Order: sequence, then C-alpha cells, then structure tokens
Amino acid sequence: MTDTHWRLTRDEDDVAWLDFDTADSATNTLSTPALHEFDRVLSALSAQPPRALVIRSAKRAGFIAGADIEEFTRIDSAAAARALVGRGWDIFNRLAQVPYPTLALIRGHCMGGGLELSLACRYRIAVDEPGTRLALPEVMLGIVPGWGGMKRLPEVAGPSAALDMMLTGKGLDARRARRIGLVDAAVPPRVMDKAARTLVTSGAPPRRLPWWQRLLNGPLKTLVAAQARRQVIRKARPEHYPAPYAIIDIWAKHGGNALAVPAGDAASLEAIFRSPTAKNLVRVFFLQERLKRLGKDSDFAPRHVHVVGAGVMGGDIAAWCALRGMQVTLQDQSVERIAPAIARAQTLYTKKFRGDRTRVRFTLDRLLPDPEGHGVARADVVIEAIFEDLEVKRTLFAALERRAKPEAVLATNTSSLRVEDIASALKDPSRLVGIHFFNPVAMLPLVEVVDGPQSDPEQVRRAAGFVRRIDKLPLPVKSAPGFLVNAVLGPYMLEALRCVDEGLAPETIDQALVAFGMPMGPVELVDTVGLDIALAAGKALTGGESEPPRALVSRVQAGKLGRKSGQGFYAWKDGKAQKAKAAEAPAGLADRIIEPLLQAAARCVDSGVVADADLADAGVIFGTGFAPFRGGPLHYLQQRDDAAHAQSA
Repeated sequence: MTDTHWRLTRDEDDVAWLDFDTADSATNTLSTPALHEFDRVLSALSAQPPRALVIRSAKRAGFIAGADIEEFTRIDSAAAARALVGRGWDIFNRLAQVPYPTLALIRGHCMGGGLELSLACRYRIAVDEPGTRLALPEVMLGIVPGWGGMKRLPEVAGPSAALDMMLTGKGLDARRARRIGLVDAAVPPRVMDKAARTLVTSGAPPRRLPWWQRLLNGPLKTLVAAQARRQVIRKARPEHYPAPYAIIDIWAKHGGNALAVPAGDAASLEAIFRSPTAKNLVRVFFLQERLKRLGKDSDFAPRHVHVVGAGVMGGDIAAWCALRGMQVTLQDQSVERIAPAIARAQTLYTKKFRGDRTRVRFTLDRLLPDPEGHGVARADVVIEAIFEDLEVKRTLFAALERRAKPEAVLATNTSSLRVEDIASALKDPSRLVGIHFFNPVAMLPLVEVVDGPQSDPEQVRRAAGFVRRIDKLPLPVKSAPGFLVNAVLGPYMLEALRCVDEGLAPETIDQALVAFGMPMGPVELVDTVGLDIALAAGKALTGGESEPPRALVSRVQAGKLGRKSGQGFYAWKDGKAQKAKAAEAPAGLADRIIEPLLQAAARCVDSGVVADADLADAGVIFGTGFAPFRGGPLHYLQQRDDAAHAQSA
C-alpha cells in the first residue's frame, strides 16, 4: 500500500513495515493530510491484521519532527483548536488499541506529535547516534501535548521524568531515554531493523512502572502536581506562560486528556489557544527557523578553529567549538593564561555529558593549548577575542593574515569597535568579518555575523555557515556601534542606572523588569557583564557625548566591578547576587526602562543594521532573552501602539 506520505509493506514473516515520508519536505511532519492517511493505513491493517507493525521513517533526517506548526497559525476558533487536538487524540488512541504488537523505530529527531505516536505503540527502539533526540517541546510554543503525551508519557517513564520533559521541553538522547524507560532499547544503526523485528515479534509484555512510580502516578498524583507547580512558579509566571500550569492540571485532574477540560477552565484548550503567549511563541519559533536557514546555503565545512584570547569569552568560544566537533587551538601569552579556560571547558563538558568521562576526555582532546599560535596556519576559521583596543587588534590581525591560509575566514569577536577600522591593517581588508558571540557562550544561542563595508560577501556567507556548523543562530548585521544586541542593551541598562542615581534600589528595578518578562534585571545584568566593561561600552556607543551614571562611575573607581570582583551594585556569593527584599516599584517603572530598548531596536531597522523588524526581534530575543512571550521588542511595540490607538478611537 503506497500513499502520498506513507508506504506499507509486509515481509515474508507477515511483519508490516510502515515508512513515513512526508511528500515535498526534508522532514516528516504530522499534517492533517498525513494523519488522515495514517488513519486509512490503520483501517487497512484492521481488515487484514499483520503479525506485527513497525513504524519508521524513510528520511535520513529524522523520525518525526512533530505536528505541522503552520496549521497552528491558521486556527481561528476554539472549535478549530478542539478539532485539531481531537484528530490526533482519536487516531493515536486507535493505534494504542490495535490487537497486534506495534513498535516505533526512532532514528533522528522524534518531537512532539512524533513522540506521542511512538508512545501509542507497545514498544519503542531508539537508534543510538548523535542525531537521535526525543522531546515533547509543545510548552515552548505555549501549547500542550494534546495527542496523548500527557497521558502516556507519565505511564511509560514515570511522572517525575515525564513532567520534567513536558514542562521544560528538554530532549533526551537514545541512551538517556533508555535509562528512564522511555524506550525499550538503544541500538546502533547497523542492527536497528533486526532489533525492531526481534522485539516486535517477541511477545514480551510492555514495560511496567515500578510500584512506587505507579503510586506517584495514581494516589499520590496530587502531591506530585503540587511540587511540580512550586518548581514552575520559580521560573515562569502563570500570566506570562500558562501552558506549563495547564500541563500539570490536565495530567493531575483529567488523566492527561486535554479534551476533558471544561471550556471555562484556565487549563482548557480554549484558554491556551486564545492566549497571546501561544501566538507569540509560535511566532518566535518561525523567527528561529528563519535564523537557522540563514547559514544553510553555505557549503563551507570548517574542521579547525583557532581562537586568540583565552579569557572568559575567547576560552568559552573555543570550548564550544570543540564541543561541536571542531579541532580547536587556543592561543594566549602563556599556558598559565590558557589553563583556566581548559578547566572551564572540562566543567562544561562534564555537565553536558552527565559525567561520562570518556566523552569528556575525547572532547577535551580536541581543545589544544597553543601559546605560540602554531594552529593559525592550519585553521579554517581564526577568531580574535582579546580586549577592546583598536590598535592592539589591528597589530594582531596584520600578523594573523601573514600566517593564516589564504582561504581561512578571519573574524573578530569585537563588541564595540567597527570591523572596517580593524580591517584597515590587513593587506586584504575584505577577508575580515565579525563573528560576535554573547556571554555565556554555552547558553545564548545567537551569534551576530557582522558585515563590514569592506567585507567580502563570500566571507560573510562562510562565517554564517560556520555559525550554523557549531549549532548557533547566525544573525546578519551591518558594522555599526554595538551592532544590534549591544546597541539595544546599552540604552536599556543606562536608563536603569539613571534610576539608581535617582535613588531607586537595584532590587526594585530588577524585580520590575523580571515581572515584565526579562530573564534577568538590568542592574544584575550590568553586574554580570562587568561595570568596567559597561562603562567602556557606553562611552563607545555614545561617542563619549553622554554623561555616564554616577552610580556606575563611583563603583568602577572603587574597584567594584560586579560579579567578577565579588561586589558591584550587589554583593556576589557563589556566583549569585545577594539581594535585599525589593520595595514595590513605582507605577510605569518597567515601561520607562524598556522604552529605550524598543526605540533602539527600531533605529537599528531604520538605519539598516538589520534587514527588517523580524530579524531585529529574533536578534533581541535570542541575544538578550527579551520576554519571548511578547513576540519580540518591535512586535510588542506595534501591538502596544495598536492597542493605544484602538482605545483612543
């Protein structure tokens, strides 16, 4: 049986193999037509039941990426939302109830509706290779896993692991999925079909939770839900992000069935799909996809990266590149200066690999101290990440150009200097581009790819390709003071520090902006960046024409430089700001402080630093953490102005 999206075959042992291959797409998605066809396949199998059924992907790219997100953008009523959820719920329930054994053979990404389909099978096997990832990321779109995930994942993996996955959207690799019982086996690619056939025809009973997990999923469910709610409220306010609270309630009160929630309930499908959060987070998803595409048109495949400067930024750039599979040489004045960066890298790898010493060691082996800079001659990408001094950078690049391969990408990580000014020291200034990372490198996904007026477009394209190769999001920007992200953060932090000068407590200011939706308050952000760096950047961005805040200058003069010195606007202990209880913020404080950020973002679009408002929104969201549920600064500004005009009319 061959359909547009599915292909069904039976082998000599009457095992049915169902291959999913979404037409005209690089990835498999569960669109409405694909679901209808899947339902027809189940009807055909019902008429002639096979010995067993294995569901797999015909695409090398992955198993199933989830539902078709485009369909969410077309939902225009509560009835349409219920119909969309009900369609998948009914079909996957039908799959779960077939009389013959079923198995999902998962290779590559298995997301959202794809994992829900897998959970409706009796067995699951994951292929143990780097691309395999299992997740229910619906919460990141402001919605809930409505096709059975909230019911079946806790029954398969236990409520604690299931809630962690559903409330964070985090993914698991094959081995971790095996450890928590989400899959029955994690196997190498060479034996995956054989393993699937063996398990699906084995007659083995489905895995059953231990008795204590069944208690947590049954009589003690209310206690588990209360604990989960306490954890969520520390990270997300219900008025900003209603979906995680809805997931807890639907699991605890309605058996994981979103269709059973009454329309007037805060956890109902009507409330979730009516929420502006869901619309804005779906918008953010498409912004992210646009950034991902920006580096895909490059066939540049760098293998060796050389980083000059082993400070926090340079060392962490080097560590990240090694983590993503690059051979990395890290240069500074001595091995002693490089050692702290290697130590930080080991800490990062230990956390990423959950203590797997073998993987940590192999990754560290790709990160080589290189005080003499021998790696420059072999590198495909050379990144400078030293302190912000124009003449020192110019001298450095003149030396790097002489030693680097003619085809190597030469890049500066400058945050405040113009690329063209640095490039003037090169014999071929067109080779230099900006590749500007953000701190902390391992957490912030955005990298600005800076196109100077002298930069060769091919070098810029290759730089964007490199950024995608290390799994970051490239944002094309023109060379201008602060580029995009620092250009919008500067006025924002400046306004916050002016409020400190006026007598407002840092705690009050930060609490107001966290309540607005920022991941960190602006005063704490200044402390994290470093007060000396904030002062220098402010002078660079304003050309020295604006008087810096007194509170900032006095602390820098006293050596109180923020987190790195243990004291800034806050005292710091064990990496955390020690804050007093915040007083109630004056009315309009958050609006006052956020307004310069919004206007700076608009200026960056008007002046051509970024190509359009959507890219500006994407850059500020992924480079600063600007409240994603608001859809981006310019989107928020437009909505706010539209609402004001409607009210005045």
